[in-house]
Amino acid sequence: MQMDNQITPKKVRSFCSFRYGLSLLLHLCNVALMAQNMCLNLTMVIMVNSTGPHSLPNTSTEEHLDNIKNPVYNWSPKIQGIIFSSIFYGVLITQIPVGYLSEKYSIKKMIGFSLFLSSLLSLLMPMAAEGGAAFLLACRVAQGVAQGSALISQHMIWVKWAPPLERGRLTTLSLSGNLLGSFIVLLVTGFICQSLGWPMVFYIFGACGCALSLLWFVLFYDDPKDHPCISISEKEYILSCLNQQNGLLSALPYLFAWSFGILVGHLTDFFLSRNILRLITIRKLFNTLGLLLPAFFSLCLLYLSSSIYSMTIFLILASSTGSFCMGGVLINGLDIAPSFYGFLKGVTAVIGMIGRLISSTLCGVILNQDPESAWFKIFILMAVIDVLCLLFCLVFGKADIQDWAKGNQEHTRL
Repeated sequence: MQMDNQITPKKVRSFCSFRYGLSLLLHLCNVALMAQNMCLNLTMVIMVNSTGPHSLPNTSTEEHLDNIKNPVYNWSPKIQGIIFSSIFYGVLITQIPVGYLSEKYSIKKMIGFSLFLSSLLSLLMPMAAEGGAAFLLACRVAQGVAQGSALISQHMIWVKWAPPLERGRLTTLSLSGNLLGSFIVLLVTGFICQSLGWPMVFYIFGACGCALSLLWFVLFYDDPKDHPCISISEKEYILSCLNQQNGLLSALPYLFAWSFGILVGHLTDFFLSRNILRLITIRKLFNTLGLLLPAFFSLCLLYLSSSIYSMTIFLILASSTGSFCMGGVLINGLDIAPSFYGFLKGVTAVIGMIGRLISSTLCGVILNQDPESAWFKIFILMAVIDVLCLLFCLVFGKADIQDWAKGNQEHTRL
């Protein structure tokens, strides 16, 4: 490193700075997007009639009013499965095109219009459901296109807005909105459905997304040098310590992570349907891959990176192979306590968000104390944590319904 020959720009206090306010705004946008993504998965239980005909001769007035508040549709499990997966088809077709287009066109417009379109489609979702499964399917695919565009293009923001030593904190703060969105929608959807009806879930999150898209158009500029509200000192600090980079490369880890996640789902079902492996073996296998591979590629990044190409490959693999945990610990709650799965996902999402916030702060501390060998220490620490978590999962991991969850499971069946 040739840090001694470079003039270090005067750091502007990060607390209450505009760039952190921008990261917080993007955090809220991700909360809205994830909530809109997940709410149909939760409301489907109420939307679909799985207990019998739509009406019976002795249906009470109260039940009739509840059907008006919570419309019920007669969709088969096959149709429900297609509706659930439809949003991912929209996300699929946007990954590479949006990664390329984000380098060419305004990020402000791409994210703003994508968030607004996703929110508008959320507002139209109850009407689409009333029109039939085909209309709802089309809405979800279009919403997937909008959400995929926003989730991929947002990584280009930090090319121009994040100083190199703050990219971890700014990126983590913004992306942690996905976890908080999952927690919020799991927490409030049941209450909204019970008190206001399931259509209000889409109306509330859709309206919040529309409001955030308007704020986005007002507050965000593609380049800090063009923003009228940012202070001169902060603008000079960002521009003086910023290095340009390829936005497509920034998006590649997420593309690979998405691909590995899809592959894991198919492999898991294949192993189970063919009785090749027991469920507990499958969970521990993918936990091993999802925790050991990132640790391995992190060490490769430190010791075997002889060129920019090998460094890029190892960095992408270290960031993306964690998706193998989607077939392990990330779905394991459904095995051990299906009746409490929503609650467990909410709790683990919060724990994960806290971990992200702590890790970004810790990285900043390490970078400030020892900038010469900081990244070496950070990647070693990541590898050690992954290995320790893997050992914990291998020793204590289970895949059968636990005793404390069996009582509630039987009550749910009744």
